[in-house]
Amino acid sequence: MDLKNKITADLKTAMLARDAFTTNILRGLKAAILDEEVKSGKREEGLDNAEIEKILVREVKKRKEAASLLDEARAENELKEAEVLQNYLPEMILEADLVKLVDEKVAEIGKDVKNMGRIIGEIKGKLGARVDGTALSQIVKAKLR
Repeated sequence: MDLKNKITADLKTAMLARDAFTTNILRGLKAAILDEEVKSGKREEGLDNAEIEKILVREVKKRKEAASLLDEARAENELKEAEVLQNYLPEMILEADLVKLVDEKVAEIGKDVKNMGRIIGEIKGKLGARVDGTALSQIVKAKLR
């Protein structure tokens, strides 16, 4: 089952269970997906799973950033929303595996700060939503120093 259909099925389940919290989150997610489909001219064929994962990463990041700016009670709600959305993302790569992959790419491409963007781009392209961009950039920076 593709990701969009899974989200739709989960939305229906949440609505039938009268789970207002999950229903609102998934409705917002579906709206973000629809918005991206319209922007990219893919309304008829829809987005593929990789594109939907990018939207999910963006939505989780928004909520985590908002949580850091809000008072404790509202921040907790934002973090709960992020947690619901993260259930649709693939399992994140372990930090040790990421460090190993960065080491391999640095050895392949070269240990020069000028190569930082290329190294990050290739790893991000390979792993997609399985890697946190901030953590990746921090590891690459440390390796290139």
